[in-house]
Amino acid sequence: MPKYMFKASYGSEGAAGVLSKGGAARRDAIAKAAESVGGKLESFYFAFGGTDAFVIVELPDNATAASLALTVSSSGVVGVETAVLLDPDEIKPGGSASPDYRPPGS
Repeated sequence: MPKYMFKASYGSEGAAGVLSKGGAARRDAIAKAAESVGGKLESFYFAFGGTDAFVIVELPDNATAASLALTVSSSGVVGVETAVLLDPDEIKPGGSASPDYRPPGS
């Protein structure tokens, strides 16, 4: 199943919610949300800096990942960036395709 990394940044209301219920409650809520769409939470870590949490989930497909990210973002208390993660074995020597590409200015 494909893996995705969500980078979450809490607004003031979201941060207050994390502080009031604790970090484990947020992890559990994300695990439940992933499971509700046929996925699985792999890891959830809080961090310092511009990104408050890094979440890695397995989900059935890109559409499901987009739906989950949009649902979370639509709450208005957290912003989400999504990255599709690739297993190292998916990157083959020479790539799997040969794009016809011309760099700018050439």
